[in-house]
Amino acid sequence: MPLSSVLLAVVGAAGGLAADRLAARWPEHEDGRTRGIDWRTALVVLLATGAFAALPLRFGSARDLAVEAVFFAALVVLLATDLDQRLLPDEITLPLVPAALIVLLVGWNPVLAGKDLGLASGLAAAVLAPAFLAVTGALFRGALGMGDLKLAISLGLACGISQLVAGFVVASLAASVVLVALLLTRRLGLRSAIPFGPILIVAAFLAVLRPIT
Repeated sequence: MPLSSVLLAVVGAAGGLAADRLAARWPEHEDGRTRGIDWRTALVVLLATGAFAALPLRFGSARDLAVEAVFFAALVVLLATDLDQRLLPDEITLPLVPAALIVLLVGWNPVLAGKDLGLASGLAAAVLAPAFLAVTGALFRGALGMGDLKLAISLGLACGISQLVAGFVVASLAASVVLVALLLTRRLGLRSAIPFGPILIVAAFLAVLRPIT
């Protein structure tokens, strides 16, 4: 493994732990309690470590690494808050939209820059992704929230249609395995509310890291 991957793996692990501890306190819990370290901590740290470690294997330039590292850092915090409180704070989801749009328009999007129809793919995904989620959420009466729809806009801008769809398929399958494991170990019950944000976030990690062929 390249030294850059090792260093970013350490950054990811530290950031994942910090994000989990932040989510245990912010936004402020209604009961005023602070959650201790548990399976959510391990999951956030594991995903953050893997995502950051894989960045140098996918991108070579310092600018691309910086852009995606900032994007991943925001997603890790959102992952932690959604797992902890089933909440994707506007303080993060809303600024992500103009930030992702600017990066796309100026040609700094590492996933879509220089690709045929890359700009069109990002703009289209920003509209189609939340629209698709809204329709399926209404049809299946899922636990989809406005935070998920806001996040989907920035994910579309950052990843484009084909990458986001591919990431979503794999993330959904992986989430099914994790949910079954949590049910079997009684970490979750059949009536537990399952946040949808983590699936979107893992889909974004996979979409960014998946080589475009």
